[in-house]
Amino acid sequence: MLLVDKLNKGKLPEKPESGEPAASPGLSSLVVKPTNVAARIPNVERIKRTVHERLIASLGMNSDTYSPDIVQRRIAELVDEYCEESKLKLTKHDREELAELILHDVLGLGALETLLEDPEVSEIMVNGPKTIFMERRGRITQSDLEFESEVQLRRVIDRIVARIGRRVDESSPMVDARLPDGSRVNIVIPPLAVQGSSITIRKFSRVPYKVQDLVNFGTLNQDMANFIRACVRSRISMVVSGGTGSGKTTTLNVLSNFIPDTERVVTVEDTAELQLRQRNLVSLEARSANVEGRGAVAIRDLVVNALRMRPDRIVVGECRAGETLDMLQAMNTGHDGSMTTVHANSPKDAINRLETMVIMGGSDLPFQAIREQIVGGITLMVQQARLRDGRRVVTHISEITGITGNNIQVQDICLFDQSGIDEEGNVLGTFRWTGMIPKLLPRLKANGEDFPIEVFGQSGLQVIEGQTRAPGGDAALRATAD
Repeated sequence: MLLVDKLNKGKLPEKPESGEPAASPGLSSLVVKPTNVAARIPNVERIKRTVHERLIASLGMNSDTYSPDIVQRRIAELVDEYCEESKLKLTKHDREELAELILHDVLGLGALETLLEDPEVSEIMVNGPKTIFMERRGRITQSDLEFESEVQLRRVIDRIVARIGRRVDESSPMVDARLPDGSRVNIVIPPLAVQGSSITIRKFSRVPYKVQDLVNFGTLNQDMANFIRACVRSRISMVVSGGTGSGKTTTLNVLSNFIPDTERVVTVEDTAELQLRQRNLVSLEARSANVEGRGAVAIRDLVVNALRMRPDRIVVGECRAGETLDMLQAMNTGHDGSMTTVHANSPKDAINRLETMVIMGGSDLPFQAIREQIVGGITLMVQQARLRDGRRVVTHISEITGITGNNIQVQDICLFDQSGIDEEGNVLGTFRWTGMIPKLLPRLKANGEDFPIEVFGQSGLQVIEGQTRAPGGDAALRATAD
């Protein structure tokens, strides 16, 4: 089926007053199969340029104002005309694929379309028009795809930002956006991006992961999943911490879906990424200032407003600054079971960052008061890391137990012990219960989650084999018991 057959029919949106071209609807729902037509047809880039020039001469400069079926039909006609004129013998299938490539350039995201539709690609990094990297199954490799020129890349950028009513130019050379499928996009253009415009796309699974998927991927084992599920259902407030690309948002999304449907949930995010399935759900998204520098709505404003919306729980996609204090206050004032993520390298680092971010928000609270807010609001820390082989693993499940002097006390409940690297560069390691009995167990039992205490006395519960693969790949796990 051709690309256009999957587009929504009808007239495209009117051109915005800002002068940016309107975006074609429905591109996020395309199922585009990777094509090697470029390898089979000589001078394919020249053919694409010629057909595109004729399309502009036929429909005008702004072909985006035409419905996709009209554009597609005209491209198909022009491809046929070119093949007849140049006596280029192409099969019907090759002509259709060539027309599809041109339609990608005209209405879609050009060279990025194939990567966006590849379910095994989790991140796309464009370092200028001729250099595109991708992360597949946790490993970063360079793609053989490229843009024809910086001009073509900028057209794609304009198409991305136009969907959300934004613009990017020399006066505003950085922008955060998202694609209609929820994928997060960061764009930086020259003069800030010296080697050409940069696009970073963090893709998200169209079908949200479930906890069993994380178990299969080797992110955690079944007992760890059962323990965290019991904590979420018992309204234990928690923080998921980790470095960039460690899978914090994916894990938070899975954990959030343990929240019962009987509770009202309000999510607050800078860019909407969470895919919760609760029936009583309100999703709030921050807004950047417009070109006049007005209309910005910060995460902190949304967290404060969320408290007025009668939430049982608040889920903040990521705490980065002053909203941390508001999140802690919510956790301390009847919103038990709230969750958020923090960039940090360990649970203790996460606690230090929480303190720092409260101060960054302009708070003049003394350190002791900040620490009491942290201890009173947060009980469980889930630390996640991206291993050198690309896999994401929960490295710590830790409990905040109180304050001794000026120090917040943290005890590790479960750890991931890395034992080595195999011949193929895959990380070998073991999930290990430390033997510490969590102080929160009575809360679990009081909420009907009678988690077996025997689990905490075990160690070496599960070994991650070298065959284990990151999300999108197969998982081969072998359970062992000491």
